[in-house]
Amino acid sequence: MTSRSDGSNLTVRSTLVRSLVVMAAAFTLASCGVNKIPTAEENAKAKWADVQAQYQRRADLVPNLVATVQAAGKQEQGTLVKVTEARAKATSVTLSAEDLTDPAKVKAYQDAQSQLSQALRGFTSIAEAYPDLKANENYVTLMSQLEGSDNRITVALRDYNAAVQSYNTIIRTFPDMIGAKIIYGAKPMAPFQAATGADKAPEVGKIFNGS
Repeated sequence: MTSRSDGSNLTVRSTLVRSLVVMAAAFTLASCGVNKIPTAEENAKAKWADVQAQYQRRADLVPNLVATVQAAGKQEQGTLVKVTEARAKATSVTLSAEDLTDPAKVKAYQDAQSQLSQALRGFTSIAEAYPDLKANENYVTLMSQLEGSDNRITVALRDYNAAVQSYNTIIRTFPDMIGAKIIYGAKPMAPFQAATGADKAPEVGKIFNGS
């Protein structure tokens, strides 16, 4: 009886030890950001998808806007060419979610988008020079949609940068940095820094109120 009892106790102890080891391992992995890191990464990537969608929405407005201005201001070919070329470059420079850890690629993308932002501001002066354009219902609608797009871009960029900041903080702080380096080989993501004034939407009210 004593032998059986000792064997039973040993089995119970072994099971308990194994359970404790498993629990300790699970706790260690959890404390190293095994779940937190990919969650933060996927959140940042989702926010980047929102940014891309808003930039594409703006780019889709440009052809109709150019055509409308071209019909009313035939002397403004220089501005229209700049806008068309800037749009072509902005849509040709792509940035996948996997490229977000490459600051050079992020900068190339943001520079292309900023160039389009600057080119689009030329439409403000064109509207001042052509009263008929101000009265063009299609132009008014397109400019209002452009303003809305730029506002959405600003919000999307803010949300993306906040997600990137959260992700970068997680992978750089202890103990999550252990899992980030050993398990995932995680790299910091690059925030999006728009050029000065690039986040300022066109002031449609000023254009059409003459103020």
